[in-house]
Amino acid sequence: MLTWIMANLGTILISLVLILMVTGAIFTLIRDKKNGKSCCGGNCAHCKGCATAKAHEKQ
Repeated sequence: MLTWIMANLGTILISLVLILMVTGAIFTLIRDKKNGKSCCGGNCAHCKGCATAKAHEKQ
């Protein structure tokens, strides 16, 4: 078992770092969503998902 760990140490360490980075990014997105922050540019007039833009398109 120890031989296998030593043979794959680089892969294990890189995988752990990537898992930590993805987990951190997910928690940051969740925290920002709960705090009302958005990742969009704030230009709702050009957003296809915005209710205001859809109302303007119908008129």
